[in-house]
Amino acid sequence: MRNIIGEINEELDKIERKEGVRILHAVESGSRAWGFASPDSDYDVRFVYVRPKEDYLRLDEPKDVIEWQLDEVLDINGWDLKKALRQFAKGNVTLFEWSESPIVYRTTAEWAQIKEISKHFFSEKAAVCHYYGTANNTLQKYLLGDLVRYKKYFYALRPLLAARYIETYHTAPPVLFDDLLKMDMPEVLRRAVDELLDVKKVTAEGEENPQIPIIRGFIVNETARQKKIANNMRNDRNKDYARLNRIFIDIVLGNEHS
Repeated sequence: MRNIIGEINEELDKIERKEGVRILHAVESGSRAWGFASPDSDYDVRFVYVRPKEDYLRLDEPKDVIEWQLDEVLDINGWDLKKALRQFAKGNVTLFEWSESPIVYRTTAEWAQIKEISKHFFSEKAAVCHYYGTANNTLQKYLLGDLVRYKKYFYALRPLLAARYIETYHTAPPVLFDDLLKMDMPEVLRRAVDELLDVKKVTAEGEENPQIPIIRGFIVNETARQKKIANNMRNDRNKDYARLNRIFIDIVLGNEHS
């Protein structure tokens, strides 16, 4: 039997050696982190790394991503520290989800500092727009026919519930789908989602099944509602880069002695 976690850590070690980088944080992203993986789901490994100081002073600065492996089991890629901090400044939801992933393969004290600083850059508008867009894209592409892949329901449900969480609590939503389900919702919808979760655990990703009217109706109505909310939200991005610049310099200079 394959030791997937061991393989992942071996690949992360290889990345550090071959690319000459140091990984600051590596996590699971996607359905496994969200808590609704299928039996045949792959592993979406995402990481943030820092290069030696000299690489940030080059005129031909290296690429800011490492695309390492993509096959039927492992999907591994990462972002450079500078790219990650810039994306935090833009309120990029992806980075906040990596930072809060419940499945952590490795992390560092530096990342703990970044995580604390990033709280000052969470943008409600950017997050709601992202979650609305994800849900609407899933609805239009995958959920309008008579038969649907049940996993696609979750790719609309989760972002919609995340947007509702932001609307209610004005903070970054939890990554786990089960935590989002703790919010108030109609009991009939909750039962339908619970039943869907049970079916999903034994259903292959490509398998198609009939629409579930209660769930589809919620997705359609909530997507329309979140579009209106997103359009009316004020721009709340934090444009003060001082904290991010400071942590970037500290980590890059400190990396010389790591």
